[in-house]
This record gives sequence, C-alpha cells and structure tokens, in this order.
Amino acid sequence: MDLTSFITSNRDRALQLGDYSTYRSQLSRQLLSLRKRLGRSTPKNSKYAPKAAITAADIGSNAEFARLLVMMAERAWAHAMHIKTQHTQVNPGKGLTGESRSHVLSRLDKAVKTAEILVEALGKREESKATDVDLLEAKAYASTLAGTEEFEKQANGSGPKGADQKERWKSCLERFAMAQVSYTALLRHSKNEVHKEVLSGTIDPSIRFASYQAFPKSRTLPIEAIARDYFPQEDTALLHLVKSVDPAALEDQTSEASKLDALASVTTAETRLSSFLVSNPDAVPREKATAYDDVIIASQDAADATRRAIDELEKEGVNEGDPRMQDLRVTSLAVNYDVVAWRVGRNRVLIGQNDGTDLNSEQPRPKKRRKGAAEQTMKEEATGRKLAKLRERVHLYEEVLQSLDSVKDLRGAVRDAAFIEELEGKRAYFQALKCLNIAYSHAIVSNPKNALALLLRAETIASNAVSASVKSPQPPADAPLKVDVSSNAAKQLHTRLKSLITQYRGLVELHNLNVNSNLAAQKNLTSAAPIVERLHEYPAAGVDLENLVTYPPKLKPVPVKPIFLDVAWNYIDYPGHGGAVQAPAPGEVNGMKEADGKEEQKPAKKGWFGFGR
Repeated sequence: MDLTSFITSNRDRALQLGDYSTYRSQLSRQLLSLRKRLGRSTPKNSKYAPKAAITAADIGSNAEFARLLVMMAERAWAHAMHIKTQHTQVNPGKGLTGESRSHVLSRLDKAVKTAEILVEALGKREESKATDVDLLEAKAYASTLAGTEEFEKQANGSGPKGADQKERWKSCLERFAMAQVSYTALLRHSKNEVHKEVLSGTIDPSIRFASYQAFPKSRTLPIEAIARDYFPQEDTALLHLVKSVDPAALEDQTSEASKLDALASVTTAETRLSSFLVSNPDAVPREKATAYDDVIIASQDAADATRRAIDELEKEGVNEGDPRMQDLRVTSLAVNYDVVAWRVGRNRVLIGQNDGTDLNSEQPRPKKRRKGAAEQTMKEEATGRKLAKLRERVHLYEEVLQSLDSVKDLRGAVRDAAFIEELEGKRAYFQALKCLNIAYSHAIVSNPKNALALLLRAETIASNAVSASVKSPQPPADAPLKVDVSSNAAKQLHTRLKSLITQYRGLVELHNLNVNSNLAAQKNLTSAAPIVERLHEYPAAGVDLENLVTYPPKLKPVPVKPIFLDVAWNYIDYPGHGGAVQAPAPGEVNGMKEADGKEEQKPAKKGWFGFGR
C-alpha cells in the first residue's frame, strides 16, 4: 500500500502550492471523487444516510478503502494545523487557549480515531490481506497523530495539576517513541528515504523537545536511546510486529559491533555491485546507476555510525588528543569521502561513456522490429533532444562539483595538503567536462564564438587536471567507477579539447569573414577585386589582408584558352601550302593507273579555294 509515501507526497504537493487550508480543500475534493468511485457517496437531492463502517473485507477487496481512511485522517489533521497557524499569525508568541485550543484538539482526536480504525481493520490479516510493513506503517502513522495530540495538550502547560514534568510528558514521549522505533525499523527494512524525512521532520524534533521538558539534562542523550526507553515493551503485538520487520530495531546501534557491521555491509555491497557490472556489461546507464544505490546507503550508514560514536565520546568529555577520538576522526573522514566517491561514480555512470567527452556518448539501443517489417534507417536526433541531454549532463556535473566541494567541509580535510591537491585535480577534470558540454550546446545552436571561448577555458582547466592526475594513484581498470580519475582519461580530454579548439578557430574565422563580406556588401565596398585576382599589380599602399579572396565564393565564368579543331586543313589548299589530298579514283593505286602506269596530269588550280581571280 505504501501509506507513508502516499501521505508525504500529498502533503508536499499541496504545501508547495499553498498552506494547510489549501491541503484541506484538496483532500475534500479528492475524498468526494474517491467516495463516488467506491459507491459511498450520497446522490444529489437525496437525504443523507450514514454509511456502513469500512471493514477489513473492504480493504482486502480494494486498497482504495485504506486510502479513504488515510485521507479522512489527513483532512482532520490539516484542519487542526490550519487553526493553529492562524492563531500563531494573529497572536505571535502566545500559545493556544480557549476555543481555538479546543477546536485543534478535537480535530486531532478525530484524526487519531480515524487512523486507529485503519489499524484495527488492517490487523485482521486474513480479510485485509495486509503485510507486516502495511500494518506497521499504519501503526506508526496513528502513533504520530496521537503524539501530536498529546504534544498540543502539554505544550501550553495544561497537564494534570500537581503532576511533575515527567508524568505530564510521559504519554507524549510514549506515542512518539512508538512512531520513532516503527519508522526506524521501516527505514532499515525498505531503505526508503521517505521514512527518514518523517523522522527528521516531525518525530525527532518532538521527542527532543518533550524529553527536554521532562528531563532538562537529557539534551545530551541520543534520540534513539530516548525512544528505546519510552517504547511500551508491554505492547507485545507491536513489539512482535517491529521485530518481524527489523529484528535489531530495539538494539543499541551505536555499539562497536554495529559499527563493524556497518563497515562490513559496505564491503558486501561493493562486491555485489562489481558482480552486477561484470555480469551485465550491456546494461543501460540507469540500471547501472540503480545498482549503486545499495553501496551508497551502506556507506551512509557507516558514516552515521561513526558520527554517533564521536558524539558519544564528546558527551563523555573525551579530549581530541585521545587515540580513540583521533581514530574516529580519521575513520569519519574516510567513510564520508567514500560516500561522496560512490555518489560521483553513480553520476558518472549516468553521464555515459568517457565521462561525456564526446557529444554522443550514449550508444543507441537497436529497436526490435517485427517479423517481415522493413529495416528502418537511423534518423538524426532532433536539436531539442540533443540540448535536453546536454542540459541533464551539465546538471550531473554540477552535482559532482558540489559533492567534491562538500569534502572540504569535513573535519581534518583541509589539513592534508596532498589530499586537497588531489581533490582539486579531480574537480578540475569535471569542471573542464562541464565547460566542454556547455560548448557543445553553443555549437549546436550555431554560436561558434561562445563555443570557442568555453573550449579555451576548458583546455586551461584540463591542463591542471592532467598534471594532478599523474601524481594521483591510478584506479583499477576493472573496478566500478568512483571519484578517481585516471591519467589516460585526463590526457584524452585534453587532446580532445585541443583538436576542438583548432576546429572552432577555423569556424570562427569563417564566420567573421562571412559577417565582414555581408557588411561590405551592405556598404557597397565589394567592387574592389580581391588580392588573388590582382597578383600582377604591386600594392603600393600595402596589402589588404581583409580582402584576400572572395568569401563566400560566387559562381562565375573562368577564362580558359579556346581549342579549335581545323578539320578542313586536309581538304583546302591554302596559299603557300601543298594541294589538298584527293581520294584515289577507281582503278588507281596510289594515284597511278593500272593500265599504262603513267601519272595523269591535272591542271593547276589558281586562287583560294580553287576559284579563279
């Protein structure tokens, strides 16, 4: 059913557009539509009749009935929050009193009762077909609403008279402790960041405030420890449900064994990732990036475990010079850097081959064609699609650069000069790639000047990356991509930039010549012949380098030497030349008669062409 994601997404979507009143209005419209689909609405012009309660069988037949109950609870909660917000705006600095407070508590009570109906219905497993995760999500949601109601009751000092602070806030802490343990178990089971948002946004701050009101000295205690102390162990059903989802839910996760387990889980996740990449070399980038998620989550858990261990030693007053504290500081820097390294590696997988050095780094996947269908030719990708891919790629470079910059904020990082130098070299590599891909976008829209400027900037940055990569340790060739950059990759990028700079310098020069030719044509300055056509003239006033050739070239005739074939030469008797060649008559061989062998004498012709004068 994924109730937590459904609730969180609805709240975020509505609160981005408005306030709690907007959220309540949206829920009212959604409830009306959902009731119509489920056949539980009152037709127009009909008298209202109460509908039967939603049962486990209804939820088992259609999960929309569970969402109907959640939306009803959310609408009551949104109404209470709207009243509270209005009171705060009108009376800043004053708590809820009188009718406003009663109205808020009544709406919260309605929300809690509606959520408890959902929990009771889901508890009948055979009819509702709910899983352990579904039931635990519903109980965590109901506990959160109940804790909010108790919080509002005690926040204005309206507890039982004569009761001490501990007893007044005990009920609130118990409700939020149930929610905290439940959502923590769900987070470790599903690795869904939505549960972490609920914990950090609502539950953990409420537990911290309530525990401080009950025990002013509890400020140094971790929230997980407070939740374990106030978790109702006597609720065997809830305890069994939590342990079925996460057996270690109520164990101290800050122990030394848990730290070792967190580091071991990182190694296991890395092995699984390497196996997946080796066995699936042709997987699409998004599938490979998804395989990185387990390693990132495991690395983040190890970083959190290290941070909790440091917090424990700080609460004990351990000096920074203590070997235990120094070891934890080094470990914290290493595991946090590892988290950044895996995130960068995931983004590099999404960018494509060669880290996006080439414009088209993604190989198109051949589409399956039907049997007997003609083979389709590959069409050139549209300009808008190319720009969208480059925009997405630049966004990934931005995330990489931000991740690398965050490493400098880690404690102890700036003291290691060699480490910072190596980090700057990696940052230069990705910054040069960012400039290169922005240059590609300018080239696509026919803006060679901006493309050339960006390429020059990228080449300057890439030269720093090359020098830094030579000094840095080289990553293994068969290892998954992380933050490390090989010297070959840096040199390949630098070589690519140099060739593109040469190419775009020529394009920019041609572009300038074209612009100058157009300006000259507009100002009637094109009458002068170019230098190439006036090589026989001496340029007394100097050579005009702006007018070497005509560009763009124009179609015009080219003077060449004429060729005549004088076929009449053999048949016309020109003055001063011999007579024309006569064809032999019948019975003659080589101009001689066969009978007497004497040559026949012909009278000489006078004048041109045989005409007399």
